[in-house]
Amino acid sequence: MNSMWRPDVSDLNAFYAGHQGRLTRRILRRHIRELWPDCSGLRVLGLGYATPYLNLFRDEAERTIAIMPAQQGVVRWPREGANCVALGEDDALPLPDAAFDRILMVHALEGSEQIRALLREVWRILTPGGRLIVIVPNRVGLWARHEKSPFGHGISYTPGQLNRLLKSMTFMPLHWRGALFMPPWRWRMIQRSAMALERLGQRGWPGLAGVLMHEAGKQIYAATADVSLRRRAVRLRARYRLSAPVKTPRLNRTDC
Repeated sequence: MNSMWRPDVSDLNAFYAGHQGRLTRRILRRHIRELWPDCSGLRVLGLGYATPYLNLFRDEAERTIAIMPAQQGVVRWPREGANCVALGEDDALPLPDAAFDRILMVHALEGSEQIRALLREVWRILTPGGRLIVIVPNRVGLWARHEKSPFGHGISYTPGQLNRLLKSMTFMPLHWRGALFMPPWRWRMIQRSAMALERLGQRGWPGLAGVLMHEAGKQIYAATADVSLRRRAVRLRARYRLSAPVKTPRLNRTDC
């Protein structure tokens, strides 16, 4: 696997247009909906290649848009009506602060060359109390080893690694679940049993899932504490300058 390479947008589009991609979308949509059962009146953003999953929210959210990375390319979404997709750089998303209540990241984090910069941008544009879902390949799962799927490229994670990464970027991990337990092979028997395998894997072997889904919230107290410390330092420096004035030397006319 190449940790510095993203699937092209045409490859992602072709995957989700096929039977395996449609089944993947159906399974992951069900998990997303269980985590976010109602987004009425909220602003929802998809990052990476999240458009196969954003139709869940179009009829209920106040606003639903998608940002795709410039290195990946972009396709129009939705097919009918105004286009709701734009290109963006991982370290400079073209969005204002605290603009979205829900952010869904799919095919985003594992292919980024600037992981921490991307997560800083996500923190910036997420509202206080907002929620984030990150979907990434599971390091011990079969999908991370299957290069014919979009989950077979980039950096795969274990639950603990992703949890620590989110914490280090001032997110509060809420919980995680494994998903996509069917093997990534295009065998009809496996695909017909996909939903049964999903239920079985959820109950017995969550760590062997093809992908990990972590939900996290925006943590603000640490950032607030940093701001308070900086303000206190500024006040102390100002107080010191006032209480201990520095004598300035007298200048001769030749010095000016």
